[in-house]
Amino acid sequence: MTQSHTNTSEYLLAQGHSKDTAVIDRAGPHSYAELRASVAAIHQRLVDWQLPPSSRVGLLSRNSFFWVAAYLAILRSGHVAVPFAPGLTAVDVHHKATFVGCDAFLFETGLHHVYAPVITDATHAADESATVKARSTSLQAATVKADDPAVLMFTSGTTSAPRAVVVSHRNIRANTDSITAYLDLSVRDRMLVVLPFSYCYGASLLHTHLSVGGSLAICDTFAFPETVIEAIKRDECTGLAGVPSTYQLLLRASSIETTSLPSLRFLQQAGGRLPPSQLERLAAAQPQARLFVMYGATEATSRMSYLPPELLVERRGSIGRGIPGVDLSLVDPTGQPVAPGAVGEIFARGDNITKGYWQDPEGTAAKFVEGGLRTGDLARADEDGFLYIVDRQADFIKSWGIRVSSHEIEDAVVALPGVSGAAAVGRPDESAGESIVLFYVSAPESDITPEEVLAHARTRLAKHLVPHEVRRVPELPLNANGKVLKAELKALAIT
Repeated sequence: MTQSHTNTSEYLLAQGHSKDTAVIDRAGPHSYAELRASVAAIHQRLVDWQLPPSSRVGLLSRNSFFWVAAYLAILRSGHVAVPFAPGLTAVDVHHKATFVGCDAFLFETGLHHVYAPVITDATHAADESATVKARSTSLQAATVKADDPAVLMFTSGTTSAPRAVVVSHRNIRANTDSITAYLDLSVRDRMLVVLPFSYCYGASLLHTHLSVGGSLAICDTFAFPETVIEAIKRDECTGLAGVPSTYQLLLRASSIETTSLPSLRFLQQAGGRLPPSQLERLAAAQPQARLFVMYGATEATSRMSYLPPELLVERRGSIGRGIPGVDLSLVDPTGQPVAPGAVGEIFARGDNITKGYWQDPEGTAAKFVEGGLRTGDLARADEDGFLYIVDRQADFIKSWGIRVSSHEIEDAVVALPGVSGAAAVGRPDESAGESIVLFYVSAPESDITPEEVLAHARTRLAKHLVPHEVRRVPELPLNANGKVLKAELKALAIT
């Protein structure tokens, strides 16, 4: 690390002016002075617990000022933050906490009844009362090494055992510096946060905006999408970040295409592929806001590539090129580079690439190779190095001996007016190997039928890409981070 501040918590709080707003939550605005005081108080509590160095400290809370203060305090103490996704059951939390050896928790008071079995059995636990003024303000931040673990971030993968990525202080700072550079973030920026901070993409919003002295406005309910529009106006937010399902819901059930939001200067889309037709609608909805398409992974701290907004049309469907400090290449199964236009796996290098998974040497060895990351995403590159994802290796459908891209099918179907979301999966088939089953969600004012969707697909897709069955569903199953759970759809497809 070349920065003057050793501890990442100090680095993230170095720029904010004391009187400026750092976080807005349900309780209202909280200044940087209030945030620093709360961080110091929780840090004091952690010191009082006399935990062994680098202890894993669980964080059980919805997005809030308390979440931010508790997270920064854990980093400041030199311990390892273990954020748990909101919505997990007590059994889920106990399973994951046991896996990473987490026996100390900071928790939101209102969630005590949900996680009582975990909290009661913990050796140490404290709620928001830990944020009261610290006894001493002279307690120094713990000194840490660049490659010391800072966070254990659980992935949203589908493996049966928990999988936690070990994110270091170096990883956070490298990724944060890269993102703030290409987004040109400043003290004037305020992000409306709808993604959980326990998700690497949500955490990156926290890191980037605090590091420049900006602010975050938390919208912790997405049941009524119009609340997002209202919050942007009320809090004069300059940014909004979401995964594909975030924007699909806003396009389907909010006034984002008809309401003027002059404070909004940029939109960020990552966490999966938003079909080009919907990206174009989103860009047109708020033409004053620059739309950044990005690509990332928990194993890479958060983000790895971005497409400059001015190239959205020229490089339609691209995830761009590597962010500053990140090198992306395409390799074949033996690790050798592939030629432009050929399909290869995205391989990433950079200081944002983590060291691997917690206590999973086999999984780490398979993904983290020669100092880089094998992402599991297959893509093509054009002559200028811009990447175009074909599909996740795990999501390809193998039908009649042909590898079928689920993305290609989904893009064609979502382009049909009245369809707001789609997901294609494979179903075991004795003759074809896998048959293609398409699930779709219709817009509120649309009563488009499966027959009409299938007829449209036949006019837009090659014969081997046409779904064998089309089903309309009220909504696509999503995980806590808003990503489509294709494993659940595969199970549904065989019923």
